[in-house]
Amino acid sequence: MSEPWGLLLLVMVMGVYTGAQNFMAGGGTFIIFPVLLLLGLDPVTATMTSAMGLFPNQISSAHVSRPLAVGLGKVSLKVLVMVSLAGGCMGSLLLVITPSSIFLRLVPWLVLFATALFAWGSLVNDTPLVGSGAVDTGPSRFAQYRLLFAQCLIAIYGGYFAAGIGFLMLAALSMSGQPPRTAIATKNVLVVVITSMSFLIFTFSARVNWPVAIALAVGALGGSFLGAWLLKRIPNRWLKIYVVSLGSLLTVWLFLR
Repeated sequence: MSEPWGLLLLVMVMGVYTGAQNFMAGGGTFIIFPVLLLLGLDPVTATMTSAMGLFPNQISSAHVSRPLAVGLGKVSLKVLVMVSLAGGCMGSLLLVITPSSIFLRLVPWLVLFATALFAWGSLVNDTPLVGSGAVDTGPSRFAQYRLLFAQCLIAIYGGYFAAGIGFLMLAALSMSGQPPRTAIATKNVLVVVITSMSFLIFTFSARVNWPVAIALAVGALGGSFLGAWLLKRIPNRWLKIYVVSLGSLLTVWLFLR
């Protein structure tokens, strides 16, 4: 599958922006997904291609975050990782076997759902992105089981359609008692666990547009360095408002198209 160089350059440039957005506030899928649709990719191909292209960006975020990532009580990080692997595998397989005609009808609702999650997790429940303090040393059994169940659902959803999972996990971890800095680190590790299953499964799919995925990966990696530079210079709240606005416009466009 060959693509014009001009199109690949456009994807690479958008990948830089998407990678920076992911590094600073998340929601990168909202940025690149409509771009891939506008370039003529069908929804399933766009979803798989964006997942493959953004994976290196997610690996770098997880590598930086690993020292701070923890579990909750008896629900260790290892348990959360295992649940995320299983759920991500299940969601990715569901996407692979879903016909394009069915997925096309599901996409507007999935984008609407992800936008609502993003808005709730980043604006309504406006938890600061930096903080300090120790993890609760005595979380209730209910809180531990609630986190485990929530992570299972998030992982399945994330394997199927990754948009919004970062803020959903951040909300679940924060509600369970993790301080913001720890919740962000744990979320970054679990995100790459979920998307790793998509990466492995989508690797064997003929639906991935590899030239576009590689161009996106190169751009997104560059965006990681740009995001690190911008992180302390742009208020996160304005970034979140932008992502929610973009998701809302995309939802309306998908329902009307």
